[in-house]
Amino acid sequence: MWRWILLACLCGPSRADDAMRVMYPATEAASDHRYDDLVALLRAALDKTVDRYGPFRLEASRWPMAEERSLEELRRGGDIDVAWSSTSLLRERQLLPVRIDLRKGLLGYRIALIDGRRQPEFDRVRTLAELGRFQVGQGKDWGDVQVYRAAALRVSTGRYESLFGMLSQHRFDLLPRSVLEVFGEYRQYRDRYPNLEVEQHLLIYYPWPYYFFCRRDNPRLAARLQLGLQRMRADGSFDAIFWQYHRDVLRQARMSERRLIVLSNPLLPPDTPLGDATMWFDPRRDRAPKP
Repeated sequence: MWRWILLACLCGPSRADDAMRVMYPATEAASDHRYDDLVALLRAALDKTVDRYGPFRLEASRWPMAEERSLEELRRGGDIDVAWSSTSLLRERQLLPVRIDLRKGLLGYRIALIDGRRQPEFDRVRTLAELGRFQVGQGKDWGDVQVYRAAALRVSTGRYESLFGMLSQHRFDLLPRSVLEVFGEYRQYRDRYPNLEVEQHLLIYYPWPYYFFCRRDNPRLAARLQLGLQRMRADGSFDAIFWQYHRDVLRQARMSERRLIVLSNPLLPPDTPLGDATMWFDPRRDRAPKP
């Protein structure tokens, strides 16, 4: 990776009239703000590198794209220049990863939705072996399925829209969701499924990096984003955006008060920078700065 970053950096800045176009996937609705933090990071990383790479034009795609569609557009050299996703060995072979986790590992921290009447059963769980008494629900195409099965947990799968009803019908016991998703989904589905609750005491964790990805024929953009994010991490602007968008949900999650159960992730590429502790959120170490 570093060889193509060095080559791209040596190319020098663009001319002022030759702005780099950077097109990212548009959301499916104007009211969808799930990725506002990622667009903010993308814009800031480009801003931080104007001195090296010159001006840029940041644009959303003309058509909305779900995540898998955006990755396919990148793979086949379509209209977009950058997308965001969790990583895997296959994905890093097909695309160029920018290996700085955009959400500091938060997607790997999971809090479960359950039938609230069963909370006393989960109160007794302290270990992975005890968690193994329960069946986990997951989307049928989610990469996480392999993580849970590798941990010897039983998994039941279905379409995303059906999972909440399946949980209500006791077709599985818990639906782990990232700390960034669980409270919004609870609010969205609680009226339809009155027994739905956020589990109170457990926190499941497995490394689940979330990166910017670029086309393999565009190492210059990948190098620019790598440099921009590195500069942001150094000057504090990366953390400022992180806390701006995630402060409230992290307070609500009470992660440091929960019992942590750690799973390994067999899908991780060998170049995942797990050794850089500053890149990853630690609920027992990290606290939101005062406003």
